[in-house]
This record gives sequence, C-alpha cells and structure tokens, in this order.
Amino acid sequence: MLKRVLKIAGRVSAVILLTVVMLVGTLYIMLQMCCNGPSESARSLFITTILETGQMKFLASWLCTEEQIQAVVNQNSMEKFEDEVDKDLIVMNPTEDTEEEGFDENGIKIVEVSGRAFFGKLMIIKDPSQVAIGTTYPWKEYGENLDVIVSRAGAVAGINGGIYVSEGNKGGRPLGIVVSEGKILYNGPTDCNGLYLIGMNKDNILVIKDINGMSASQFEAYVKKEGIRDAIAFQEESSDANNHFVPLIINGKARELNGMGSGANPRTAVGQRADGAIMFLVTDGRGVGGHLGATASDLIGIMQEYGAVNAANIDGGSSSTMVYNGAYEMTSVTFYFANSSWKLPTAFVVKPKSK
Repeated sequence: MLKRVLKIAGRVSAVILLTVVMLVGTLYIMLQMCCNGPSESARSLFITTILETGQMKFLASWLCTEEQIQAVVNQNSMEKFEDEVDKDLIVMNPTEDTEEEGFDENGIKIVEVSGRAFFGKLMIIKDPSQVAIGTTYPWKEYGENLDVIVSRAGAVAGINGGIYVSEGNKGGRPLGIVVSEGKILYNGPTDCNGLYLIGMNKDNILVIKDINGMSASQFEAYVKKEGIRDAIAFQEESSDANNHFVPLIINGKARELNGMGSGANPRTAVGQRADGAIMFLVTDGRGVGGHLGATASDLIGIMQEYGAVNAANIDGGSSSTMVYNGAYEMTSVTFYFANSSWKLPTAFVVKPKSK
C-alpha cells in the first residue's frame, strides 16, 4: 500500500515539475522574443516597463544587452520641466454649486477610467483644504496598510503616498521628505537623486517642486517661506537602472514625451483643476485583469480630460491603492496584498467635510 502511495505521489510530483518547467520555459521564450524579436515596440515596452519595477529590474539586463537597454531608455524619455507652478492659475471655488453631480456628503466622487492596457479610478475632491498627508509617525520598522493610515488620520478616503524603503515590504521608513500639518516629520532631501516635493501649501494649492540638491536646512527654510502644510516626495530619475518621473502637467502645459515616455505599470497620480478641486488617480497593471498598466501618456491624457492645470506622478507599482469610506476601491497588484495594500509610511488622505 505504501509503495503504491509513493508511486502515485512520485507521478504527481513529476507532472507538477514538468508543468512548472514548461511554464518557465514558455515565459522565457516569450521574454526573449520581446527583447530580440522583430518588434521594436515590444522591446521598448518590455524594457521601459520592467525598469520601473522594484524587484524585477534584473530581467532587463538578463535578457537584453546594455546597448539595447540604453537605446530604449534614450528613445523613451521626457523633456524636463523648468516652469514653476503658477499659483494665480488656481482660483478656489470649493463650495460653489456646479453642474457636476455625484459628489457625496464630503464633496467626493469617483469616476472609472480605462485605456488599452489599464483600468483605474479617479477620485475628485471639491475642497482642496480637505486633502492632507497621513502618516505612521513616529516611524517604525513596519508601516501600515492604507486603510489603517486613512482611519488613523480621521479621514474618509486616501491613496498611497511618497517614496519609501520598500525592501522586505516593511514600509516603515519614508525617503526624501514628509510634511504634515506644517511640521517636517522627515527631512532627507538628499536621500535620492532627482527628488520632487508633491503636496499642498497653506493656500490649498498643489505644489510640484524640484528639491534636488537642497540640504536639510534649505528644505526647512523653503517649507517655512512657501507655507508648505502637507507634502511627500517622489523621484525623477531616468536611466538604465531607474525609471521614475514626476511632473505631468504644469500650468496647463503637458509634458513633452519622446516615444512612449515610460513603460506601462500600475500608477498613482495627483492633480488640481483651475477651481481648486484635487484629483487622485490610481490604475492597475502588471497582469491584473489582463492589463499591463498605464504609461505617462495615459496619465497626462486622463488628467487633461478632467481639467488638471497641474499634475504629478507619484509612487506607483505594487504600492498603488485607493481607499474610500473604509473599503478598497483599488488594491495592490501584488498577489499577497490583492485585497489590501503594501505596508506604507505615508498617504494622501481626505478629511471629512466640515459641518
């Protein structure tokens, strides 16, 4: 009897092993075709997409030559924005009645958006004074899920926030800068190259500011001078090792893209309309629902369609999540966190409307 059981177990194991080998082999062949096949667009999409991942960057150099990678990076880039946000272009109108419908009692509504390779949700918040940064401060080794951060902040909605140390999915330590209610909770503008501040000033205007090269003392002076009340950081860096981007639209002008501009990945972006309303955009990708994700061009297109004067891409990928009224509208694309979020140290949150 034991021999028969062992024999059956051996056959089952052999079938499973063969299946795994075949799947891995098929995937390897497909990836090789992307890099070395006749389709230049497939090669560009694969390289630009994989370079933006946190843990899978090695696949690009494993399957493609350094010359191929650098050529694709050079062909799919973005022109740098030199303009500063013009605050005069935003005229606050958070309480005035408009023709728009579907806002809840907190002045929030969610719109579904989609494209050729992504599905997403756009949250519109009429009153920008309700938007703040929620945190897990004081910082610990482990961060918290987005819904916990939103609840802790006494908020009703939120999306993932700034760049952070993601190794091991501990998510307890932010990178760059964190400002909450006018207080600097983390001051490390030299943590990474190409950092941008994305956040709100005391006049409730979305600020997108290049802080690359600032020292901690210079950043402290900037926060005080400009009245920054809530902000996080994300990285602007395009190379064969790291592909991140921040500004999408500044003063109504869309960023100029070369080629695709970026790969297709899950994304999180923040924008502001001329009437002051804030927009949070979160998309899926990396195979979820059969979708690769959104490109920089996709984000710009959506933000333009819904009237953004200024807009920025922030931390995305597996971190991209959205919470509304205690439930996840968009969840992490990571299988283990398919019904929640990665551990995070910061989030953009929406406080309830003042009664």
